[in-house]
Amino acid sequence: MNASYHDRQVQIAEVLVRHGWDQLLEFLGLEDLVAFERLLGGGSGRSPAKDLRLALEELGPTFVKLGQFLSTRADLLPPDYQAELSRLQDHAPDVPSDVIDDIVSRELRNRTNKTFATFDPLPLACASIGQAHAATLHDGTEVVVKVRRPGVVEQIDQDLEIIHNLAVRAGQRWDEAARWDIVGLADELGRTLRAEVDYLQEARNAERFAANFARDPAVQIPRVFHEATTSRVLTLERLRGMKITDVGALDAAGVDRPGLAERTTRVVAKSVFDDGFFHGDPHPGNFFIQASGRIGIIDFGRVGTLDDHLRSQLRRLLMAFARRDPDRLTDAFLALGPATGHIDRARLREDLSGLLTKRTREGDPSVTVGPMVADVLEIVRHHGLRIPLDLALLFTVIMMAEGIATTLDPDFELFGAMAPFAKAEFARELSPAALALRAEQFWADAAEVVIDLPGQLHRALEALETGDGFEVHLRAAELQPLVERAERVGNHIAGSILAAAAIDGLSGLIARRGGGHTWRTSVLAGLGVVGSLGAYEVWRRSPAAAMLHRLRSASR
Repeated sequence: MNASYHDRQVQIAEVLVRHGWDQLLEFLGLEDLVAFERLLGGGSGRSPAKDLRLALEELGPTFVKLGQFLSTRADLLPPDYQAELSRLQDHAPDVPSDVIDDIVSRELRNRTNKTFATFDPLPLACASIGQAHAATLHDGTEVVVKVRRPGVVEQIDQDLEIIHNLAVRAGQRWDEAARWDIVGLADELGRTLRAEVDYLQEARNAERFAANFARDPAVQIPRVFHEATTSRVLTLERLRGMKITDVGALDAAGVDRPGLAERTTRVVAKSVFDDGFFHGDPHPGNFFIQASGRIGIIDFGRVGTLDDHLRSQLRRLLMAFARRDPDRLTDAFLALGPATGHIDRARLREDLSGLLTKRTREGDPSVTVGPMVADVLEIVRHHGLRIPLDLALLFTVIMMAEGIATTLDPDFELFGAMAPFAKAEFARELSPAALALRAEQFWADAAEVVIDLPGQLHRALEALETGDGFEVHLRAAELQPLVERAERVGNHIAGSILAAAAIDGLSGLIARRGGGHTWRTSVLAGLGVVGSLGAYEVWRRSPAAAMLHRLRSASR
């Protein structure tokens, strides 16, 4: 039975103190929950990163997943914390067999021995969310049955609520927490973890992977047995084989290890570049290799998705690296998302230029991806940039894939294996369909900038007239849609810098609430630049009469 909300907070506070993290209590608003004398216990003698890992392990499944989640966010944590948190062990004691039997029977609405010909009460593996049992169907098919632990969803829901509330308090008390938007990170964790505890979602993920690799005989994805699957019970075809990093067994079976390294990398590259849907936890235990060299992949609880926007960002990064262009690379990183503070573009460019010089030496094909990605993410973290969740996960997945491949073949080069997929992605970017889509989006954005401009100006001036109570957040609330459209249009026209400067200047003037003719003239002139640039593009390249009519109508 789960502890009460208050008791769970006390437990969290005591575990943090016991592992030397009492300095967090004040930021999290937990300082009143631990007796004063317990705060005087002294350090553990271990590294802070190891203490944090041990604390999270002791706090159970939600906090283990929190640590694993953070271990993929190299844009947030320094390398020693990433390395330590990646060692988090997701283990738990066995659930008694009679409890497992009761869960399976109730979920499948049939006695276990009626659904399965055999069901091993001893689990194959135990984790904090569920445990896996070997079984066979009545037709002789070998399966693995994953059963969610009783009470785990309730515990996770309570912990996620606590984590969210602690993040809110920390954001109010600690500038760094607010700067890194830890409330947003807590919400990302919640979405990720709730998806992992839903076995129906994992079943859908497995079937999507199976469809993506249906034409590849070198890859096997376990079949889902829906008649024996619910949100708490998942029944999958059992895959057998050697662990992918068991070099001795692979050699004894005569498996071509360099060929296997290349095939495994192609699987990752296809899922990323072709499908935009990739395995989020490709550690060696999730790959089974048959004597034929066929690759079996399991455990689809965590996946990453690259939508069109993220894939476009990834293309920009890859093209900038391929061209060894520090300016393009700087622009690509700045476009990833909102920064946590002021960005010194010149320093960022200098650091990225140094990285390109260090890691992409002309004529040296042996550059390893892992160290280069680690260097990139260190620069990202140092400059306070934020990377989208799925892109951060992708960087971790690529480093894990390279680690597996180089274990199989020490001379393996990930760049070479992924190059055909990257080139195909670049070709898609320049295809007629892609160019037509971008052109259509450009004209839509240009038209909306021009049409929305009078209304945005009118609302801004009305707000300025109100005087007291007006705050600078008007820019985000009132002008952000216009800013975004102007920036997209600005990617195609030389006036983008003027457009951004005009809108930014407006926000500065609003913040100062200046008075008189000077600021009104500046506001109107600045917005006039944006309107003129947008109108000029529309006039020059589209049916002028129709656009002018819409502009006049919007201005009345």
